[in-house]
Amino acid sequence: MSGTYLGMPAFPAAARAAVRNPTLRGNLRHATHTIRAKRARAVAEVEDWAELREAGKRIKDHTLRHLDTCLERLEESVTAAGGVVHWAADAEEANRIVTSLVRATGETEVVKVKSMATQEIGLNEALAAAGVRAYETDLAELIVQLGDDRPSHILVPAIHRNRGEIRDLFRAEMAAWGRPAPEDLTDSPAELAEAARLHLREKFLRAKVGISGANFMVAETGTLVVVESEGNGRMCLTLPETLISVVGIEKVVPAWRDLEVFLQTLPRSSTAERMNPYTSMWTGTTDGDGPSTFHLVLLDNGRTDTLADEVGRQALRCIRCSACLNVCPVYERAGGHAYGSVYPGPIGAILSPQLRGTGSEIDASLPYASSLCGACYEVCPVAIDIPEVLVHLRERVVQGGPVTRAGNKVVLRPAKGHAAERAAMRAARWAFGRPGALRTGQRLASRTRRFHPRTLPGPGRAWSETRELPPVPPEPFRDWWQRTHGGEAGGK
Repeated sequence: MSGTYLGMPAFPAAARAAVRNPTLRGNLRHATHTIRAKRARAVAEVEDWAELREAGKRIKDHTLRHLDTCLERLEESVTAAGGVVHWAADAEEANRIVTSLVRATGETEVVKVKSMATQEIGLNEALAAAGVRAYETDLAELIVQLGDDRPSHILVPAIHRNRGEIRDLFRAEMAAWGRPAPEDLTDSPAELAEAARLHLREKFLRAKVGISGANFMVAETGTLVVVESEGNGRMCLTLPETLISVVGIEKVVPAWRDLEVFLQTLPRSSTAERMNPYTSMWTGTTDGDGPSTFHLVLLDNGRTDTLADEVGRQALRCIRCSACLNVCPVYERAGGHAYGSVYPGPIGAILSPQLRGTGSEIDASLPYASSLCGACYEVCPVAIDIPEVLVHLRERVVQGGPVTRAGNKVVLRPAKGHAAERAAMRAARWAFGRPGALRTGQRLASRTRRFHPRTLPGPGRAWSETRELPPVPPEPFRDWWQRTHGGEAGGK
């Protein structure tokens, strides 16, 4: 995975700054509450939602079990339809392929459909280094680009910005990227959208090269699918002469009929719509209709390593709906930037440490960026048990152990900073395995409770800085039970 966001502080440090920003918290609270309420109403309309959710899970799991054969069939289908397939093992190779393809056209600018895969690999930066300017055409991505910012949400990358901030940004920065914003621009949503539309239209009509991702790839037919709400995707996918799509290998589905499930669950879970306003599908090239040249870059970048983990691989089911972000109490308060990845929120907390490994401070901290409340699992349209994977990754961080990296089996060493935690867990295991010692410890804790501190010393200080220690009861439960029920027959 690209190192674009590496070097950031661990999640707790990054989140601490975010929660002290009242404007950011207000923006996040309003947006996430609005989206999740609309989603709940849209999902409630579907009587067989549970069955659709289970079907999506099974389709994805079946695909992951047969990913090699699905991808080979996809390559055959795309090639037969007139496309060219490239395989990229990592971000560096993917960037090299796309850069060379753009250079071959002789063009120095491209238009882009919103794509998390290209953000993951840092494609815009790689193109800029090669003298190619990439223009984001999704409204929220445009806002992020103009502000030299980073996305903070899967569906709404500029969720951390309010209307006033966007108006000021358009006024200050649009001219440097093309058509300037109107001088009398207000923060009216209609005016902001119109300013963006006029700014982008000249780019759509001029660009010869388009770059996209894809929501799904159909192995059976070689068809790629992009769902969106603004129409910019349709413009990027149909007007340029050359189309280059960079797509993670997990986005493949075996058959055309599989789309029936996901085209019902994805829009309701993401935008709370019954159907996306724009569902664009293309299969290779067709004379006189759409781009004359189509390249598909299949991106691994840590995905086969993730596939090797029997617990963690379920993260690859993700269809990028962002429902988990909108219900997460941690994301709502910390925002997306604190996750140090293009994938924020609960899904990012389990996907980024698997794609990038847990060697950096930020990635080692992400599995702890959760209260384990389970709300993310409840809303996931493909039933990813995010809390299960979080606990699994926490164990990996603390204990180390065997993992797959770049296709090779390696043994991770325990992460630094967890020695006290490991010692505490070993002590707990020893005590729970010896009932007599546990009983003695409980009685001692009860009898000395008046002397207990309100905060923990040493490494425990960080935990008790933001919460009070629970009071120790006057007597252990066993003693209370024996005193109050000990004489009753059968212990009742």
